[in-house]
Amino acid sequence: MELGLQILYEDAALLVLNKPAGMLAVPGRGTAKQDSLATRVQAVYADALIVHRLDMATSGLMLMARGKEIQRQLSQLFAQRAVQKNYIAVVAGRMACPSGEINLPLITDWPNRPRQMVDHACGKTAITRYRVQDYDAASNSTRVELVPITGRSHQLRVHLQALGHAILGDALYADSIIREQAPRLLLHATALAFRHPVDQQPVHYLCDVPF
Repeated sequence: MELGLQILYEDAALLVLNKPAGMLAVPGRGTAKQDSLATRVQAVYADALIVHRLDMATSGLMLMARGKEIQRQLSQLFAQRAVQKNYIAVVAGRMACPSGEINLPLITDWPNRPRQMVDHACGKTAITRYRVQDYDAASNSTRVELVPITGRSHQLRVHLQALGHAILGDALYADSIIREQAPRLLLHATALAFRHPVDQQPVHYLCDVPF
C-alpha cells in the first residue's frame, strides 16, 4: 500500500517522516477528518504510534514509535526536553535582534479555540530561542531558525506574532496582508536530535525546507 508520504528513516524502533503542510498529524473529529499522517502510516505499519504532533498547517519532521515500549521511551524524552527540535520560518518585517529568547507564558484562548494567547497570570511556561538567517528587503520578511525549548500548542506561531513578526501565511495569527503573502504557513520542522531508545546513540534527522 502506498503511504503518499516521504519516509526519511525507518528501523525496528521508530519511523521518521516528512509531514506535508495541510495534512493532519492525527485524525480529527468527524468522517471528513480521518485522513492523517498517523492513519496512513498505521495502515502499513500496524505497530506505529504517535509520539508528538505538528500543526496541520506546519510541514516537516514527525517521529513515530514502533510499539508501546518505544512510544513510552520517546514520549519520556520529549517530556524531559531531551529532544532538540529545529524549525525554519519566514516572518513579516525585519527582526531587530540577530538572536534571542522569547519567554512568554501561553494559555488556550477558550472563546476562540484552537487559538492560544499570552497570559502572564495563568499561562504555562513557554520558551523559544531564535536566530535570524536572512532578511529579504523585497518582501520585507525575515527567515529565522527557531528552537522551542518547551512544546506548547502553537507556541512558535504565538511567540512570533507577540514579537510583532507573524509567520507569513498564518491563517490564525496573522492579519490579512501577512496571511496572503504566502500560499501556506511558512513554518517547517527541519531537524530532530535525540538519543536512540535502543542503543542510546545520538541521532540527528534533517528535512529540507520546501520554501
